Amino acid sequence: MSITPVDILEYKNSNKKITMLTAYDYSMARMIDAAGTDIILVGDSLGMVVLGYDSTVPVTVEEMLHHCRAVSRGTKNALLVGDMPFMSYQVSKKEAVRNAGRFIKEAGCDAVKLEGGKEMAATISRIVKAGIPVMGHIGLTPQTATALGGYKVQGKDLESAKKLLKDAEAVADSGAFAIVLECVPDTIAKLITEKLTIPTIGIGAGVWCDGQVLVTHDLVGMFDKFCPSFVKQYTKLSDEITGAIKTFIQEVNSGDFPDKDHSFAGDEEMAKRLS
Repeated sequence: MSITPVDILEYKNSNKKITMLTAYDYSMARMIDAAGTDIILVGDSLGMVVLGYDSTVPVTVEEMLHHCRAVSRGTKNALLVGDMPFMSYQVSKKEAVRNAGRFIKEAGCDAVKLEGGKEMAATISRIVKAGIPVMGHIGLTPQTATALGGYKVQGKDLESAKKLLKDAEAVADSGAFAIVLECVPDTIAKLITEKLTIPTIGIGAGVWCDGQVLVTHDLVGMFDKFCPSFVKQYTKLSDEITGAIKTFIQEVNSGDFPDKDHSFAGDEEMAKRLS
């Protein structure tokens, strides 16, 4: 039985921690799903870790839908959430609903995620009224990081902390079933988590959130361009993969690969007749 937004809400009520990881392709989705992760997010972070952009801003709706479709084919149990990219929901509520619908109708997602607090509450409400579950995202919002002064912790002073709390309440009141808190001091994240009836999912927001999310490429050490300070790397696959490729190159050059175990034996007599 697949996990639903209602299940995620119930996790908060039963004090069950929520796990969420990103996936951008079929193979990774299958592994994450089989491991028992509650939510798979097709994040617009794919712009940086898969497509090679300098930020998430250039990512298009079509690129997101392409990857969501691949991930949906590898997801059987987890709740599948698609990230709505920059300018796919800010222009108008009508366009936001139409684009959100494409994630559900065309890409097989169960819900969408969008960034923004109080200023996005009416848009979230409109999407929810259309029958599409929405996950919110406040704190450091990568799509508008430049306006926030860069990739910095949010809510460190009283005024910005008050704004975060109001943003969180507005997102919850708009009908979102969960909210991501990114780069928020743990004490502020704790306060928000206690005040909201919907689950909080932290990324660089401390232990008090109802759940945790990481970019899988960061978690397994596959993206070596940089690693955020809040990430715990559970392995370093980039080193292992690079090492394996170097060994392959060496063995091809030395003639050690392919050997008899990795070749198909032929009929020598027939080969002679062909020559």
